[in-house]
Amino acid sequence: MIELFLCGPWARSSLMNRLGMDAGRDAGLTDMRLVGSEDSIFPFYTKRRGDKISGRIVNADDEALARLRFLSDVLDWQMTPCQVEGRAVQAFLPPEVAGGDLWRADAWATAWEDIVTLAVGEILGHRGRLSAAELRGRLHMVYSRASARVAADRGVPANLRSATTIDKVECLTCETSHAGFFLTRAYELRHPGFDGAMSPRLRREVFVATDAAIILPYDPLRDRVLLVEQFRMGPYGRGDVRPWMLEPVAGRVDAGEDPVETAQRECLEEAGVNLQSVEHISSHYCTPGCSTEYFHLFLGLCELPDMENRLGGLDSEDEDIRTHVIPYDDAMRLLQTGEADNGPLVLSLLWLQRERARLRASA
Repeated sequence: MIELFLCGPWARSSLMNRLGMDAGRDAGLTDMRLVGSEDSIFPFYTKRRGDKISGRIVNADDEALARLRFLSDVLDWQMTPCQVEGRAVQAFLPPEVAGGDLWRADAWATAWEDIVTLAVGEILGHRGRLSAAELRGRLHMVYSRASARVAADRGVPANLRSATTIDKVECLTCETSHAGFFLTRAYELRHPGFDGAMSPRLRREVFVATDAAIILPYDPLRDRVLLVEQFRMGPYGRGDVRPWMLEPVAGRVDAGEDPVETAQRECLEEAGVNLQSVEHISSHYCTPGCSTEYFHLFLGLCELPDMENRLGGLDSEDEDIRTHVIPYDDAMRLLQTGEADNGPLVLSLLWLQRERARLRASA
């Protein structure tokens, strides 16, 4: 056994349980403080005479210590020897910075605790399968998946469908059968049937993605829409003779981000468009039989002056995007000809068709 000093998020019971640590006892590391903004997933520390980092001293066995060392490699925290209240212990500390605002545990818990607890669970689940370096390059997706799972816990009404909750499903086994940019998980489970009995043991696989914000930019004064065009793996993998798609603007919802914020950010990144306001169309699963992916669909009111096709997207994400600004009537013809052949575009155009008169009258 070894004595560890845990501070900040790691001193909270949710993460101590995830690490397999005992409750330990309160302790403090003097002449240091934790700093960080509300947007920070993890805090930093800075040296400050007279301050104290509150935390806990815990006893860790070899397995718990191995989990913590793996996390230190993935998250860029450090294990360092120090004196805590006269005892020589190993402290688990974040990177050091020159200064900053005081990190507030209560604000962090409200914004991040559930997300981080789930993310740490996924990271530890990859130990022995993926290297720390590989996981560092995928942390963005790990946090986004965790954020999507937290959002799913809110649920939607069940006035017609069954109100049976997820805790009534018996999860017998769960394994990650593929761990790349996305995940595939294989479950063996039993669930309640409509006859009141439990189902037989079932094996089901699910593609684990993130939530996405999808937005159709529309100029009600000029009566035109903006579409983006890009190569898509879904049509390519199906063998579609033309695997380039016309779509609304879309992007992954980052951890802690509101889908409306995502939509506004993606419009700037992909199309260089500033939105004036946003109308919610729907929030829905796109392929509930085999995927966790959840779409937040919007229409964005904006100005779309005369412009030629432009290229957009982020080089850091290898995006190759072309934009099209077309009249409303031309967009409707895409429905008639079948060239609009993905769900978000079809649904957005049908919603616009229904709401167009209202939007134009109030423009």
